[in-house]
Amino acid sequence: MATKILASSSHSFENECKEIHESRGRWNHLIQALVTRTQLECRRIRETYKDMYGEDLITLLQKSSLRNQPGVSPKTCAALSLWMLHPHERDAIVAREALLQDSDTNHQALVEIFVGRKSSHIALIKQAYLSKYKTQLDQDIINTEPPHPYQKILVALSTSHKAHQADVNQHTAKCDARRLYETGEGSPGAIDEGTVLEIFTKRSIPHLKLTFSCYKHIYGHDYTKVNLFLFLPACQVQAS
Repeated sequence: MATKILASSSHSFENECKEIHESRGRWNHLIQALVTRTQLECRRIRETYKDMYGEDLITLLQKSSLRNQPGVSPKTCAALSLWMLHPHERDAIVAREALLQDSDTNHQALVEIFVGRKSSHIALIKQAYLSKYKTQLDQDIINTEPPHPYQKILVALSTSHKAHQADVNQHTAKCDARRLYETGEGSPGAIDEGTVLEIFTKRSIPHLKLTFSCYKHIYGHDYTKVNLFLFLPACQVQAS
């Protein structure tokens, strides 16, 4: 049946939680109760249910996805589970799944998390990861097998202190672009990994974008077009 949209009050959430609890075993009712909710409402329902009955609705959704009941889609259960999570909890799960892929570690997903989040959010991701999986995210990255040159980059990014909003300085960006060139394709031998990691982990995301723009303007091509292939061997040499 269609479920009415809840008013944002504790009383309404409590009533909805009672209905969900009384319909235990009819998993489609749980799904219908959540699917029309906003993300904030789902979180409030999850928190209220936990306070009232000591159980996590995400755990119930995971159980329902394993029972193969008619009208209960495992994909819907998985989507609703992620929908109810706080962003840092969701990122912790994505990071875990990226590390435990059957074929190979999904380094792209991990890089996107660490590059696209500010340091305070990354700290929350690590806390959520430790709480859920009883192991340190950084250590799991280090222990990834087989060894991969991205491991050192990921650990450095996970301990960085980037901010989404920060002053962007044109002069500093040009200096960083020149440093990247002089320690990369502009010098003989392998790229200076320390300089790259310093810039990548300490500069804000807007500043890095400006730095890469300056690099292309000064040297006529994207930084990654040439230097990515220099950087990876440098990581492999130091990891060996």
